[in-house]
Amino acid sequence: MTRPPDPRTHAMKAVGYKKSLPIEDAQSLIDLQIERPAASGHDLLVKVAAVSVNPVDVKIRAARAPAGDAPEILGWDAVGEVVEAGDQVSGFKPGDQVWYAGAINRPGTNAEYHLVDARIVGRAPVSASHAEAAALPLTALTAHEMLFDRLRVNDAVPGAAKAIVIIGGAGGVGSIAIQLLRALTDLTVIATASRAETQAWVKSLGAHHAIDHSQPLAAQIEALGIGAPSFVFSTNYSDSYVSQISEFIAPQGRFGLIDDPEHFDIRPFKAKAISIHWELMFTRSLFTTPDIARQGEILTEVAALLDAGKIKSTATQTLGLVNAENLKRAHAILESGKAKGKLVLEGF
Repeated sequence: MTRPPDPRTHAMKAVGYKKSLPIEDAQSLIDLQIERPAASGHDLLVKVAAVSVNPVDVKIRAARAPAGDAPEILGWDAVGEVVEAGDQVSGFKPGDQVWYAGAINRPGTNAEYHLVDARIVGRAPVSASHAEAAALPLTALTAHEMLFDRLRVNDAVPGAAKAIVIIGGAGGVGSIAIQLLRALTDLTVIATASRAETQAWVKSLGAHHAIDHSQPLAAQIEALGIGAPSFVFSTNYSDSYVSQISEFIAPQGRFGLIDDPEHFDIRPFKAKAISIHWELMFTRSLFTTPDIARQGEILTEVAALLDAGKIKSTATQTLGLVNAENLKRAHAILESGKAKGKLVLEGF
């Protein structure tokens, strides 16, 4: 009987970089052969079936030079099959289908085999293809944590409209945030999008209203006749909208952001006592917080919503195999600022 290859002694395909370069450069992302890792402790070794590409991939490629001679491997979203489980893992075994968003301080998922802490892993949805599932983990965790852990959208703001404004509603995070809000709350969802195509997209996902963020927001929101919204969730260019948000948000409202503005003046929020919340999906894994396992629970909840038909995948384009050429295309699309939904890659 032929024994399967030992993943600890065999090479695997991966995509990474050895120097931070513009995406147009031929060496910005390169195909690699590296050693397969082995699972120990809390880790699972996962055979990766599909991945998606997020803005964080672009940011890290542009800003983080590899340490030493080892290449930097990007990628955080993944869906795949458990191959090995470490001795401290419970709840997973080889053969299980899983999905997750990984950790920012560990090698990424743009590799045939990947190590991930089992506590931030969920059971993959059974109703979705690998490509459909790969679109969701990072954005779903980001949106869920922002909405329910940071903004606490189920806790009312006194006297305010039961409404939320999502700035940048057509992107990956906005696309799943709209759906989670419709599935899990009774809030009125107002999503911003500047093109007819993206406005139609956010409406198809369940947004009650689509408004144009290239035009003044306060007047558009006032015209809806619903009152001052309780919450604002900004996914991009947050520094550009502070004065507008301070104008239309309800007193004692809650504002959240996920981007990285170079300068962010919060003073306009003082008069209305607006609380400010920054969400980073990687915080729980980066600091091994006591509630780190909550991420696995959230992913299992999201998988159940997907399987029940209450939300749908936000994958909008599959770019082919996981290789340097296709990942460069994905990075270029994200850098253009015109992405709608999520870009996914499947197979090696």
